[in-house]
Amino acid sequence: MSRRGGVDPARSAVDLRSRALDLTELMDDPDCDPRVLARTFRRFALVNALVSGWRSAWRTHIVPALPVDGRARVLDLGCGGGDLARAVVRWAASDGFDVEVVGVDPDPRAIDAASRRAPRGVTFRPQSSGELVAAGERFDVVVSNHVLHHLGDDERAGFLADSAALATSRSVHSDIRRSRAAYGAYALASPLVSAGTFVRVDGLRSIRRSFTLAELRDALPGGWRAERVAPHRVLAVRDA
Repeated sequence: MSRRGGVDPARSAVDLRSRALDLTELMDDPDCDPRVLARTFRRFALVNALVSGWRSAWRTHIVPALPVDGRARVLDLGCGGGDLARAVVRWAASDGFDVEVVGVDPDPRAIDAASRRAPRGVTFRPQSSGELVAAGERFDVVVSNHVLHHLGDDERAGFLADSAALATSRSVHSDIRRSRAAYGAYALASPLVSAGTFVRVDGLRSIRRSFTLAELRDALPGGWRAERVAPHRVLAVRDA
């Protein structure tokens, strides 16, 4: 998604054969309208609840990595508006776990949006993964949602190295799997929820920046594995 503004061309004209690394998101522009940005964070919470598949990932990838006594610390890197952090605490409580979640994001605008709804058990901080490593912090599980496609090669390598250093049990990073089906479905459905936000433009550009399963496998360092999960998702997973 790009700071230059505008919308993506017609779906038939979009080349999805390779990652569109020249695109950046409108909401990443430090000069974007703060009111539109705040609405976008709130609306992406709804979109992520519908399409991210994290409820299933919680059961299949997070719960098995939690300590046997049910008490755990989970780190959400690049937490954005905080919807995943809040969901993890909610799911943990319903499943009988005592989980503390820390959500961090280097963008103070994201932390401001997330902190407006910080339920018991969730803390939001304006920090990077590198700062947490430098501070000697450790967490049972480290997660992220829609972060990997934002990062250049060096940034991604640092992010994954930090994640491995911070997690005592498992790291799980979820992102979009780039495909024409994913792009077409989002292009059709997003106008229903995108009014007054960056949701449509940013979502389409995110898909274009995202990985196929094979690309993610090639991009991950040793010790990590790439998994495809339905319907349009990939996971980068590492066990400590």
